[in-house]
Amino acid sequence: MNLLVVGASFKTAPIDVRERLGFAGPKLASALQELNSRFDCEAVILSTCNRVELYLARDGAPNAPDVELIGEFLAQEHQLPVEKVRPHLYHEGHAEAVKHLFRVASSLDSMIVGEGQIAGQVKRAYEFAQEQGTVGAVLHVLFQQAFAVAKRVRTQTGIGRGHASVSSVAVDYVRQVFDHFNDKTVLVIGAGKMGELTLRHLKDLQPRKILVTNRSPDKAISVAQGCGGQAIAWEQLDDALVQADIVLSTTGAPEPIMTRRRFDGILARRTGGTMVILDIAVPRDFDPRIHDGDRACLFNIDDLKRIREQTLSERQKHVQPAENIIAQEVKSFVSDWKRRCHGPVIARLTKAFEERRQAIVGQLLHRLNGKLTDDDRAEIEGAFRLLQNRLLHGPISALAKETAPEGQRHTLLEALRKLFHLEE
Repeated sequence: MNLLVVGASFKTAPIDVRERLGFAGPKLASALQELNSRFDCEAVILSTCNRVELYLARDGAPNAPDVELIGEFLAQEHQLPVEKVRPHLYHEGHAEAVKHLFRVASSLDSMIVGEGQIAGQVKRAYEFAQEQGTVGAVLHVLFQQAFAVAKRVRTQTGIGRGHASVSSVAVDYVRQVFDHFNDKTVLVIGAGKMGELTLRHLKDLQPRKILVTNRSPDKAISVAQGCGGQAIAWEQLDDALVQADIVLSTTGAPEPIMTRRRFDGILARRTGGTMVILDIAVPRDFDPRIHDGDRACLFNIDDLKRIREQTLSERQKHVQPAENIIAQEVKSFVSDWKRRCHGPVIARLTKAFEERRQAIVGQLLHRLNGKLTDDDRAEIEGAFRLLQNRLLHGPISALAKETAPEGQRHTLLEALRKLFHLEE
């Protein structure tokens, strides 16, 4: 198994570099085909906002593709000077490449440890390469095992528990307050970037109605159209709050837009149950004294970040158990692959010894014909068979334990092939 991964991630390259190295659509398809034909290798390209990685393999070949040439390929594909690309690249080979993929798929190499998106992104990258015909025996087995490892890590550790973004934490809390949303009204006040991301999560809850208000009517209409909501005038904010069950506020106002006194008047008009207010504006839009934990539950950006940090801290406790699982899986994968690769050589070696043993024993028994009993003949054959097994035990056991890096030419496997003329 000659395996190589070459890539750049958020750890080695800033966003402006990663953007220029990304692959998508026709460009991704053509790059896979070019890697396959130019370097005579299997290929999968994983391209996300946080990483671009090329997984390359050659089954039965003496060497993996050359790292320097792969760096040049990346630069050429994106029409960049190679000296601008090479400093941001990392590479791993053979068992370390296996470990790298297992860690990536299990979200141990992610910007947010335990995030759930990467496993799906790895699977889509593999499936796309399959469609392009650039996945062969090595990468097929490797990626299938990576999916199994990622599943084991997530089920046997708590690495993925809890949400880890402010927007997902906010929606997670909303889910704890309400058990259904088809009769709920969401009110969006303002339209900051984080607010739009949180709104996308809220929309997934499929509420009955989404209302959007903004000091700029055009902005309110634009956001409402994007989420299937209804734009309302800024002057109707109090009326909208009377209707709302979930409020997402993210204006750029320098002072709170909702004082406690004003909000008390709104509460007096409400007939519904608890109102959840997600105030992710800085400065805050709602007076913090509005929160009473009963009719009004108010969370600001610091509250949500604190929950997020607690989640990430909790996940860190599960990193080492996850790393232990990956270490076991890498060792098992490499061992299984070696057995698969060594099997044909061991079979040929055993066959060669068997043929020579039979020839020698046959000649001996022929010369002693008439001088031996059946028991004598059986004893001689058994002795030679025992000798053969003992002679083979050493090299076969040593072959199974060999730790020389794959791709190294002067290995025990190569020595056995030459010593016993086992060349394919």
